[in-house]
Amino acid sequence: MRKNIISILILLILAMQLISFSKALEPTPPQSEETSEVQVGLYLLNLGKFDIATGSFTADFYLDFQCEEKCPPFDFEFMNGRASSMEKIIDEDNEKFYRIQANLNSPVNLRSFPFDRQEMQIIIEDKKSTRDTLIYVPNNEETGIDESITFTGWSLGQWTAEEREHDYIVYDESYSQYVLTIPIERIKINSILKTFLPVIFILLVMLTGFFLDTDKILTRLTMAGSALVACVMFHISISNQIPPVGYLTFADKFMVLTYLIVLLSFGLNVIMLKLQDFKKKELVDKIHRYTEYSMFIIVAILYALLFAFGM
Repeated sequence: MRKNIISILILLILAMQLISFSKALEPTPPQSEETSEVQVGLYLLNLGKFDIATGSFTADFYLDFQCEEKCPPFDFEFMNGRASSMEKIIDEDNEKFYRIQANLNSPVNLRSFPFDRQEMQIIIEDKKSTRDTLIYVPNNEETGIDESITFTGWSLGQWTAEEREHDYIVYDESYSQYVLTIPIERIKINSILKTFLPVIFILLVMLTGFFLDTDKILTRLTMAGSALVACVMFHISISNQIPPVGYLTFADKFMVLTYLIVLLSFGLNVIMLKLQDFKKKELVDKIHRYTEYSMFIIVAILYALLFAFGM
């Protein structure tokens, strides 16, 4: 009897040890981490030349990270470029302050060229911490652009800073991004003088040919042909200012309309020349009277419609 009791006790002890051992092998559930907010301020000191072909530019700025208590571990990177130099000026528990020079790039949209408006962006994202654990919060009080910055050929707009959610669908992860956007816009008076004014004068010279008498139709044809050649050469010069794109820019639309006007002028003069060969002088004189001043009005209306609806 005593042996049976001892055997039962031994079995109970072994069973309890097996149960405790199996519990020790079970994976411990991950502890939920609190989401930390990091205040981000960025003060821009200098901007390098904006390359319209690639959208690349250089930026020199101060970058400030502030936390209410102790900052969580974070390791940021630039999503639209790389830092060429980075100097840590302040390294405290609740603040990290850097002086950074970076080579960045932004998407380029040239549909409205030469009245295009581009956006220069600085995008920061953490390498490891997801949005569940780290969120960048824009600190507008510590953000700004130095007044000494000048951008030749462009005018700087009002900057905006925001926090975005960047989803990686493949990895089922989401990260917080800090995005500083600086809009730049071409100076309109420069665009008009350099792009459209030469073409307008070429057309004015051609249209004055409609004031010539009907016996000068060959001279009119020569003026229209010369205007066409000049417009083609000028269009090539404009196109060389921007990279090849898969859509028509506003300058392309302007030049296409110019070609149609020159073609219309050339066609009218050819028709009048043929009518002269058929001895229909009255009809030629009638067309001359109708087109002598109306061509100027028609051309003005066509360009007005382009500027109103083609931008």
